[in-house]
Amino acid sequence: MIRHASIREIPDVAAIINDCAEHGLMLHRSHSYLYEHVRDFHVAIEDGRVIGVCGLGVVWANLAELYALAVAPRARGRGLGNQLVDACVGEARVLGIPRLFCLTYERSFFEKLAFDVVDRQQLPLKVWSECVRCLKNQTCDEIAMVRNIDGVAEHDVPQPSAPPDDQYVVPVPLTVGQAGQQRRMSQGP
Repeated sequence: MIRHASIREIPDVAAIINDCAEHGLMLHRSHSYLYEHVRDFHVAIEDGRVIGVCGLGVVWANLAELYALAVAPRARGRGLGNQLVDACVGEARVLGIPRLFCLTYERSFFEKLAFDVVDRQQLPLKVWSECVRCLKNQTCDEIAMVRNIDGVAEHDVPQPSAPPDDQYVVPVPLTVGQAGQQRRMSQGP
């Protein structure tokens, strides 16, 4: 059974992800991170235990990341990875997100699931937001891959725009000076 993760399952999710991380297949995820992002994760459940996990992190209105796809060693080779990806694709479709991407070492696996290899520089929101903090940033050897979601059109998604000029206008409070005179406090940029 594939479903969204619950708080009580985070220790098992962490164990599966971090086992794969120990083998150099993905980044470690702290319990703190996993609790904060529990809503990102789908889990595969068998006999009441978590045996697989996959995260879907929304990056922008038109892009989400599929990340931390991991299956417990005893459950590999049964198609759970495909099912977990399908669950995330389904959620992206419901949310109206037209493109998914992943950074992976498993090129052939994701190619079978309609992901295409792209230049990492096509993912600037990811590269400049999270990757700059990664220990592997300067030596990253992961492959960037993207999948367009059938039935979700790019033009239906609002694109980022510059804020209006007056968005950052800050009201300046009036204060009473030493001589009882009101004066405007100056605020620098």
